[in-house]
Amino acid sequence: MEYRLLGASGLKVPVLSFGTGTFGGRGELFSAWGHTDVAEAKRLVDLCLDAGLNLFDSADIYSGGAAEEILGAAIKNRRDQILISTKATFRHGPGTNDVGSSRHALVRAIDRALSRLGTDYIDLFQLHGFDAATPVEETLRTLDDLVTAGKIRYVGCSNFSGWHLMKSLAVSARYGWARYVAHQAYYSLVGREYEWELMPLALDQGIGGVIWSPLGWGRLTGRIRRGQPLPPGRLQSPVAVSIGPQVPDELLFRVVDALDEIAAETGKTVPQIALNWLLQRPSVATVIVGARDERQLRENLGAVGWNLAPEQVAKLDQASAVPKIYPYWHQAGFAERNPFPAE
Repeated sequence: MEYRLLGASGLKVPVLSFGTGTFGGRGELFSAWGHTDVAEAKRLVDLCLDAGLNLFDSADIYSGGAAEEILGAAIKNRRDQILISTKATFRHGPGTNDVGSSRHALVRAIDRALSRLGTDYIDLFQLHGFDAATPVEETLRTLDDLVTAGKIRYVGCSNFSGWHLMKSLAVSARYGWARYVAHQAYYSLVGREYEWELMPLALDQGIGGVIWSPLGWGRLTGRIRRGQPLPPGRLQSPVAVSIGPQVPDELLFRVVDALDEIAAETGKTVPQIALNWLLQRPSVATVIVGARDERQLRENLGAVGWNLAPEQVAKLDQASAVPKIYPYWHQAGFAERNPFPAE
């Protein structure tokens, strides 16, 4: 397993990390992902650690907190071998303040997460989304206090726009508070908008990309083909489809065709190729993989230890390219002084 520094921090993380969205299976959304119980979670954690994957990602809303509980049980008595990342911000209860990134909400969210995980610290805590109703100063001061208290060690964010992230970094710098070192963001061969602004920002500011849904919300598993019914799972769940990334069929099948060609050339599977492509992208620190079972996990772990050839990367780049929106298409015309967006 390869390890990379997480943004402008001294923490090294594996290039593949494990997402616990399949743990618990409670509710309409998460039941479409999986129903991993404690016994199976322990087995998956064993396999991850044997492969050198020691970073496990969760969130308070995953199966209503059950995912954190199952992860906590699965890593019991081996906390020192594990890195835990988790998230909070989205609504997690019916109360007026059971949502957001206020001091009230974050302090309570951290204490509850620590209890569910059975630990006294979280290695990486990320805001699950931007809370425009709470002053950025309140949020960041609270996170800094939680770092000082030893309850969290590093802070990050998730699903921020460029200005959300840059404003937050500026406030942290102004007051000398703990700064975001990670941005958990969506990025895949069928969703490359991350490259337009968030990737250049990450490279400039030292933010490690923590990539979620690298297989395009289940579209790049190798089970989707033209003229065939969708496989069971999240793509047949109305809730999952409504909140997930939208992908035009033309783009999807163009990418799948390229993946199939490279699979025939390399002997690798479609998911392994899609993951390996991401691991070669700038700013990416770790790619979160999930698994319903041992077979899926072993397949995903096979994405490391080799690299696509440059011509194969170029083929995937071409197949997955889409027209840029303004101002990114305009910036691409100024490659002499602004080279990255032109790539």
